[in-house]
Amino acid sequence: MKQITYSLLFLLVFATQSCGIYSFTGTNIQANVKTVQIDYFPNNAILVEPTLSQTFYIELQDLFLQQTNLDLVKSGGDLQFEGEITGYKINPMTATAQQTAAQNRLTITVNVRFYNNKFEEDNFEQTFSHYYDFDANAQLVGGILDDAFVEILERITQDIFNASVAKW
Repeated sequence: MKQITYSLLFLLVFATQSCGIYSFTGTNIQANVKTVQIDYFPNNAILVEPTLSQTFYIELQDLFLQQTNLDLVKSGGDLQFEGEITGYKINPMTATAQQTAAQNRLTITVNVRFYNNKFEEDNFEQTFSHYYDFDANAQLVGGILDDAFVEILERITQDIFNASVAKW
């Protein structure tokens, strides 16, 4: 019985240690990385939604605070994110028999520069984008705009997270 217990303990330790640092959130953050710096992302898109930069900034910070044990710092972070919102556009997607738009698509694009100051080989600059489709008769304000931001920013911030610390 004792031998079975030791065997199971050995397998458990081996399984969690053999793949390096394991995290239930899927991150692959090295042990000496302790801080993250997320700079404000200005809205440089041709069409500007006034609340987008602030909302994106908060959503990205919240994701890192909830999914990692990294401390958020204003400068000198082990991991650093900077960039800008480069696209905010609304395009018609489907047409009716009367040749008018039946559905519109809001697309937001963000350019991100990621610096891992401990492991510079992880650095990248990449564009992330996602969209939200809505009825062409609806105005993109209030609840519809809030729903669009929730869906788009959740996807973009998760993609940034995956590309930087989950390495997907």
